[in-house]
Amino acid sequence: MFNEIVVVLLVALGGLIYKAIRPPPPRLCGSPNGPPVTATRVRLRDGRHLAYNESGVPKEKAKYKIVLLHGVGGPRENIFPASRELVEELGIYFLTYDRAGYGESDPNPKRSVKSEAFDIQELADQLELGPRFYVIGISMGSYAAWSCLKHIPHRLAGVALIVPLINYWWPSFPVNLCRATYSTLLVQDQWALRIAHYAPHLVYWWATQKWFPTFSALDGSTLCQKDREIIQKISANQPTTTEDNGRQQGDFESMHRDIMVSFSKWDFDPMDLDNPFPHKESVHIWQGYEDKIVPTILQRYVSKKLPWIQYHELADYGHMLIHVDGMSDEVLRALLGEESSASLADIPD
Repeated sequence: MFNEIVVVLLVALGGLIYKAIRPPPPRLCGSPNGPPVTATRVRLRDGRHLAYNESGVPKEKAKYKIVLLHGVGGPRENIFPASRELVEELGIYFLTYDRAGYGESDPNPKRSVKSEAFDIQELADQLELGPRFYVIGISMGSYAAWSCLKHIPHRLAGVALIVPLINYWWPSFPVNLCRATYSTLLVQDQWALRIAHYAPHLVYWWATQKWFPTFSALDGSTLCQKDREIIQKISANQPTTTEDNGRQQGDFESMHRDIMVSFSKWDFDPMDLDNPFPHKESVHIWQGYEDKIVPTILQRYVSKKLPWIQYHELADYGHMLIHVDGMSDEVLRALLGEESSASLADIPD
């Protein structure tokens, strides 16, 4: 009798654990219980759809064509506040899209660092961007930009990585430096990253459980004061539903899978990459010294290991660097090799 009770309890406990760690199915756009499809979408070879926006000058008249990669949380709208005057002056066409699982793009259960690059390539081909285009990756969206440098360098005209994520398990990092930097993270973030790397099947449970604090980057608790001020300004001028729409198919296939992929074991080490543009300065990293999410010290190490990357570090700014007035224009001028009308020091504080 006792053994039977133990078995029943173990089965019940196993059921509760399984239910806790298993994410709900995504609410697919266009499905009976899912959000409606309102965006323009393309169908990929594997049957998935990617939703996208086109902006800037008409594609047929553009001198420069740029693919923008949003960060965690999405969505594709309002991620790069370049001035209309500069866009028209330089002849820039922007293609922004919902990465897999975000907004109105279908989830990709097999999403990986590598798959992101080929999503970009297929989208660019279907929209006839031509043999080469520029890529700008922002925050967590930068892992897709790194992937482009690895897997489709022949398609790139230039790359900008804005406050790009750091994966603490990139093999080229010195162990002592990486451990010392990792130890400065909040304990909750140390655990979140360990789970994402070593036990990704537990990410959904960790992100939704109520016993312990989860990843601080998702609630903004580690942002510096200047970042908080920028977010308040953005919130005052942007509908509150925009970010929610980015996660409307469910947090797991959007944010959680982003975290799982970002901190997984990559199929390459970025610090082993060769310069795809040996005759010009076409890859840039932009980092805010006050960034509390991405460690500046490791970003500097990456730039030293890859001297062909132009590294821009701004002392007074944090993770929301791209939303500082005038910064997007400076990023564009540097990336496109156009003469700047103002030095970085002239950007309003």
